[in-house]
Amino acid sequence: MIRIQEKRDPSASRPNDGRGRILIVDDEEVLASTLEEFLTSEGFEVGVANDAPSALAMAERLEPDLALCDVQLPGLDGLALLDRLLKVRPDTLVMMITAFATVENAVGAFQRGAHDYLIKPVIFEELLVKIDRLMGYRRLLIENQALRRQLHAPTDLETLVGQGQAMKSVKTLIRKVGPTRSNVLITGESGTGKELCAHALHTLGPDPDSAFLAVNCAAIPHDLLENQLFGHVRGAFTGADRDHAGLFVAAGHGTVFLDEIGELPLATQAKLLRAIENKEVLPIGATRTVRVEARVVAATNKVLATEVTENRFRADLYYRLNVVSITMPPLRDRREDIPELIAVLLARHAKRMGRPVDGVDNNTIRGLMNAPWKGNVRELDNALERAVILSEGPILSPEDFAPGLIEDLGETTTEGDDLRAALRDYERQHIQRVLEKCEDDKREAARRLGLGLSSLYRKLEDIGVRPA
Repeated sequence: MIRIQEKRDPSASRPNDGRGRILIVDDEEVLASTLEEFLTSEGFEVGVANDAPSALAMAERLEPDLALCDVQLPGLDGLALLDRLLKVRPDTLVMMITAFATVENAVGAFQRGAHDYLIKPVIFEELLVKIDRLMGYRRLLIENQALRRQLHAPTDLETLVGQGQAMKSVKTLIRKVGPTRSNVLITGESGTGKELCAHALHTLGPDPDSAFLAVNCAAIPHDLLENQLFGHVRGAFTGADRDHAGLFVAAGHGTVFLDEIGELPLATQAKLLRAIENKEVLPIGATRTVRVEARVVAATNKVLATEVTENRFRADLYYRLNVVSITMPPLRDRREDIPELIAVLLARHAKRMGRPVDGVDNNTIRGLMNAPWKGNVRELDNALERAVILSEGPILSPEDFAPGLIEDLGETTTEGDDLRAALRDYERQHIQRVLEKCEDDKREAARRLGLGLSSLYRKLEDIGVRPA
């Protein structure tokens, strides 16, 4: 599976765009061909379609910045196509073209989402002025969206939850290596948060506004993986009707995250080594290499040193990737972080599902802190999601969790100052959150917490929260 963080984001950097991408939709083939030739000569990448179905298919492939759409088309007319097109590509600007201009048509087009209107016969100079204006407008939209993302995006290490010593060490390493362009190898068991670590490195990196592109090396057939990483040129194989930039080119100065790097075939390992050492890739079917600048962050749940010894992983690639190594600790080694993780994950699920779940009772917290969590944070997250779905009250109890997990809760007993302190911190934070939601109404807060009013006051005194 490939996850491209900014695939549908109009501000994502795209290689070889020139002045932009334009889709021409007109059933007059001579006019469409003439427009294609003119706009190509002006530096635009152009696609042409002569009817609505082919236009929608072309829009998916081309991802145009602007569509020039004739109002009169066979079958589905231009205005109906406008509706369909904006559903497929909502970030594409549309200019309607017609030989039968009326005020009603123009108003109707604008109301349905068109950005401009051009009357035939087409005057190239006028068309170019309109295109330049719309492209400028689109650039402003992109910049505005980028600023909004920066404003609302989590900063630095906020997504990595945990204040225990193990996570503090991880965050210290991320702060040190993040601002560099050095390659990083993230190790750790499945479910420990290796991709979150990679995101944090990218956010703190020298080009945080560039793309973060991720690929799971174990989830893609080997014969397709090379194409995804390095791309291909037109005609490289059957169906390759246009150039395709691989992730290394598409990432620009951003980050390529190679998850499950230990599953990479040896043949692809050699090509990855060249991309890292020489900063260039050779797309499939190409005769010339393409320069790349992306930073590489890789992750694995294998011991790559052992894979090298057993000749399943190239030693030279291992050393290139392992400039800095960050090990994500398993959840069993940072149990003191579990209350904070519960609070964060529970709030996320409750908000997403619209469920009035405020917290977890103390007995359940103790049990969750003692559970084995072989699946690490991912398993905890899934357990909490299930509990939120099945809960019948605002406070989760053991009955809300899977029976197998509840049985496991009693199998391990872990005592210690760290766990007691973590539980106390969670209890304090939880009670304070409930009080805030109740606008400091102690009686309502006690009801939500499942406590008597006098018990709540004792709790507040025990945990050091002075009643108002």
